[in-house]
Amino acid sequence: MCLTVSALWCSSGLVHILAGENIINGSRGLRDAMVPGLAAFTLALLVICIVAVLCHEVVLSFIALSICLACAHQIAGLADSAFGQAATAVCYLMVCFVGAYFGSGRLLSYITQRKIMLPGTFNKDSVKPMQSQEANDVVTVGVIMNLLSASVLACPLLGVVPKLFSGHVPWLWTAGVFQLGVCVKSYRSMDTLAATFYGFTSILRFTEGYTALVVHFTNQVPYSPVPFPVVFSVLFFILALFNLQGGFVNTIYQLFFVAYCIAIASEPQSFFQRGTQGVQAAIFVASAVVLFITLYNMVSSNKIPTGAGFLKNLLAHSNRFVLQTNGKELHAPYLGYSKYADAELLGHGCSVLAAFSITASLSSGNPLAILILPWAVVSGGVLHLISGSVAFARGKTLESTTFILYGIMWTVWGLTRFGGLYGDVRGLHLAVGIISFMLFNVLVTAGALFLNKAWFIYTFTFQLILISFLLDAVGAMPYGYDIGVTIILGLVSFYMFLASIFNCTFKSPQMPFGDPFIKLSGFGGGKDSCPHLTARKSSSVQQIAEIMKNGGICGMPTDTVYVLVAACNRPQAVEKAYRVKKQAKERPMSLWISSIKQLEPVREQISPLLWDFMEAAWPSSISLVIARVLYCTNHADTTHHNQVYAKLGDKVDGVLCDGPSPENIASTVVDCTKIESGQIGFFRVGLIPKSKVLQIFEEIQKKHMHGQMNTAFETDITDPHRHLTVSQTNLSETQTDSGLGHMTPSDSHSSLDLSQHEHHEEEDETL
Repeated sequence: MCLTVSALWCSSGLVHILAGENIINGSRGLRDAMVPGLAAFTLALLVICIVAVLCHEVVLSFIALSICLACAHQIAGLADSAFGQAATAVCYLMVCFVGAYFGSGRLLSYITQRKIMLPGTFNKDSVKPMQSQEANDVVTVGVIMNLLSASVLACPLLGVVPKLFSGHVPWLWTAGVFQLGVCVKSYRSMDTLAATFYGFTSILRFTEGYTALVVHFTNQVPYSPVPFPVVFSVLFFILALFNLQGGFVNTIYQLFFVAYCIAIASEPQSFFQRGTQGVQAAIFVASAVVLFITLYNMVSSNKIPTGAGFLKNLLAHSNRFVLQTNGKELHAPYLGYSKYADAELLGHGCSVLAAFSITASLSSGNPLAILILPWAVVSGGVLHLISGSVAFARGKTLESTTFILYGIMWTVWGLTRFGGLYGDVRGLHLAVGIISFMLFNVLVTAGALFLNKAWFIYTFTFQLILISFLLDAVGAMPYGYDIGVTIILGLVSFYMFLASIFNCTFKSPQMPFGDPFIKLSGFGGGKDSCPHLTARKSSSVQQIAEIMKNGGICGMPTDTVYVLVAACNRPQAVEKAYRVKKQAKERPMSLWISSIKQLEPVREQISPLLWDFMEAAWPSSISLVIARVLYCTNHADTTHHNQVYAKLGDKVDGVLCDGPSPENIASTVVDCTKIESGQIGFFRVGLIPKSKVLQIFEEIQKKHMHGQMNTAFETDITDPHRHLTVSQTNLSETQTDSGLGHMTPSDSHSSLDLSQHEHHEEEDETL
C-alpha cells in the first residue's frame, strides 16, 4: 500500500507540475491527464482494502479505503469542482488522523516496552511468524503498475479521454520506474523469472510514454517497425511458458502481453489505435484479478488455487526432465557471497531486443518518426546496466563488464543515431569514439576465451555490430551488412536467453554453453577437478572423506570460518597442505579431534591442569596452543566456500560448501605453554571473549587447589589406536576453528608423531 500511494502522489504531482508549466492546457487538459491514473489507483487501493479486511488489518484497510475514496472524489471534482474537492479533503484528513493515531500508538508501545498498546495499532496475529525473506512480495507493485498503464491506454478506447497525450507521460514513466525497482527487488528475492518479466514490461511503459512525447513535440505519431514487437512477443511467450512452474495464473497473465506485442506489430501507429488499446483494456481487468489473487495468497493462510504444483507433478515421474530445486544454491555466485539471483536471462533477452530494434531503416528525414529510440536505449542500455550491476554483485566480473560496456554502447549509439543527434554528419570524429569501444570489446572477447564458447561467440558477434556502426559513421556501409550482423547477434543472444531460462528451470537436460577455448587454473580451468559439494548432504561429507583418505586436501566449514584440512595420517597430504598454504615447515598446523578421548594415547605429555582446562573449554570456538608457536594474522579470514576457490584455485581437491559462515570472527587462540605456572596467554581474541576463557581457567585452577583431579588421568590406558583425525589450517591463519576441540603442537614433526598411532588404520577416519 505504501509503494502504491507513493506512485500515486509521485505521478499526480508530476501531472500538476506539467499543468503549472502550461504543457497541459486548461482544466479540460488537466481532467484528461488525471482521470486515467486516478481510476487505476482507485481500483488498486480498493483491492488492497478488501484483502486487508479479509485479513483483519483494520488500520491498513481504513487508510486504503480513505485514499481510494479520495481518488474517486478527485475524479468527480475534476468534472464538477463544487462536488468533489471538499470530499477529497475530508478523506485525506481522515487519513491524517488515523495515521497520527497509529504512529502515536506504535511510539507509545515502544517507549513503554509494550506495556501500553492502543487498540488497532497491533494486529492480534502480529506475533505469527513472518514470511520467508525469499518471498517475492513486491510483485504486487509490478501488477499495479501494469494496471496503471492499462488504464491510461484503455481510456481513449472507452471515450473517457479523447486520446493519448503528453499529460499521460508521468503515469506511464512512473510505472516504468517502479517496475525497474520491482525488477531489482525480484533479484534480491531470488526470483529471476519475475525480475525478467517486469524488466520487459518497464520497456513497454517507457515506450508508451515516449510516443506521447513525440506527438507533443513533433506532431507526428511514431511508426512502429515490425521486427521488434514480434520478437518481443516471442520472448514473452517463452517467459510465460516457463512461468508455468509457478502456476497457471502467472502464465495466463503473461500471455496477455504476448497478445499486446502482436497488436503493436500489427498496427502502424500502435499505441494510438483501437486494437492495441483493446488488449490493454483486457490487461486492465486481468491485472485487477491477478492483484487480488496474488496479494491474498501472500497474506492469508487460506490460498486461492493457482495450479502452482501442476508442472512439478507432471514431471515427477519423468526421467528425461528433472526440475531444479528452488534453493539458494541455484543462484550461488562464483566468488564470495551475493544476495542477488542471476541476471543473465534479462541481459541476453535485452540483447535480442536491442539487436532487432535497429533492423528498421531510417528512410524519413525525422529519426523520431520511427519507434526505435526507446527500444534501443531502454532495452539495450538501461536494462543492460542493471544486468551488469547484478552480475558484478555476484562476482561475475567478465559478464558484468560485458553487460555494462554494451549498455553504454547501446545508449550512446541509440541517442546519437536514432535521437536526432546524428543528423547527416559523418566523419572521423564519430569513428574515433566507435573505435574506442571496439578496442574495449577486443579485451572482452579475449576474456570470453576463458569462459565458454557461447560467450565468446556472443562478444565476437557484437564486435561485428560495432564494425557496422563504424562503417555507417564513415559512410562506407556495404548493402545489407548491418541487417545481417544484427540478425546474427539477435539469434546468438536468443540462444543464450533460451539456454539460460531452460537451465535455471531444469536440472537435466541442460542446454550447452560449451567449454572454454582456453583453460587455466582456478575457476573455469579447475572447476571440474574440484567438486563443490553441499554440506547439507551426508553423501557430500562421505565424498570429502574419500578424497582425504586418498591423500587429498579440502576446504571445509567450521562453526566460525572455512579451513583447509588434510588427514594427518597421510604425510603426503600434510606436505601438500604446507605447499598450497605456502607456510613454513616450522610453523605448525592445528590438529582436530572429535573427542578429548582421542588424546588419551598421548596423555602422559599433557598435564592434569591442561587436561581439565581442555575438557572445560571444549567443544567451543577456542584453539589451544600447547607449546610456543610463531603466530601471524596476515590475511583476512575465509567466510564463504567460494572464497576457498578464490584463494586456492584448483590446488584443493574438494570443497564442502555450507554458504556464508555463521560468524565473521575466528576462534580465540589461547597460549597454554605456561599453564603449569598458572598463566595462560592469548595469541588472538576471537569469538569467545577473553573474560570467558579466564573464567573457565580460574574455575579449573580452584578445583586443582582443592585436589579435585579429573578421572581421565587414572593410570589405565585405553586402546592405543585412538584417532587424531585431521591436520588442518585456516586458509588465512596459522590457527583455525572448529566446533570440536583442536590443539597446536610445538612443531610439524610433533604433528606427524601424534598421528603415527593410526598409520595402519586407513579405513576409519572421520571428519
